[in-house]
Amino acid sequence: MFSRKRGGPKHVRPDDAPQSAALAKSMGDGPAPEFGPYDSSQAPAGVQRLDLGSLLIPAVEGVEVRVQANPDGGVEQIVLVHGNSALQLGVFAAPRSEGIWDEVRAEIATAMKSDGAAPQEFDGPYGVELAARVDTPEGPADVRFVGIDGPRWMVRALFQGQAAAQPSQEGVLGECLRGLVVVRDDEARPVREALPLRLPREMAEQAEAQHAGHDHEHEVPDAQPPRANGRHAH
Repeated sequence: MFSRKRGGPKHVRPDDAPQSAALAKSMGDGPAPEFGPYDSSQAPAGVQRLDLGSLLIPAVEGVEVRVQANPDGGVEQIVLVHGNSALQLGVFAAPRSEGIWDEVRAEIATAMKSDGAAPQEFDGPYGVELAARVDTPEGPADVRFVGIDGPRWMVRALFQGQAAAQPSQEGVLGECLRGLVVVRDDEARPVREALPLRLPREMAEQAEAQHAGHDHEHEVPDAQPPRANGRHAH
């Protein structure tokens, strides 16, 4: 899904499509963003955040952060959980001056259709979102994809559960997304490459002590993204 096709279009965003506030601000032709995800150069100060490398997650009461990492401490999956809802976060490299969410969203929709789902697009606070009901081993489940283009990065947010079925009920998970900060390093990276994530030092030491000799996992089965007909819906 996140490997750019050789010879494919660089982007499919119409010229008149609105840019995200973060991307517009980075190009000098837009106001400072009222809410995030923020680029690290624009993030408000004085907010307590969990440092996962390329992503800084705001500390919001009642939200559980579930992280799956490899033995080297590199984070492979981040899922925020609150009540009957979950939010999976990913961040990827992108061009400096153009967004890639429209292209990525079209590919996600195509993949879900091939799995028998019927994705629908609708306008949300960040632009066009994608929602569907997919089959999982535990039964049908609602999913909602949100994409935010920033300067040289794109955040992909996957809502699951009640927050996917009823966007107005995303509550504190939406607050986490609006307070998210992306720290893009200066390294040149292929478009769509996942930006590096890591466990905070304290969490890594705790994981090593508790799971010596085992995979460093902090998750429960329902934190896994839904699968459509046995394959990831994204």
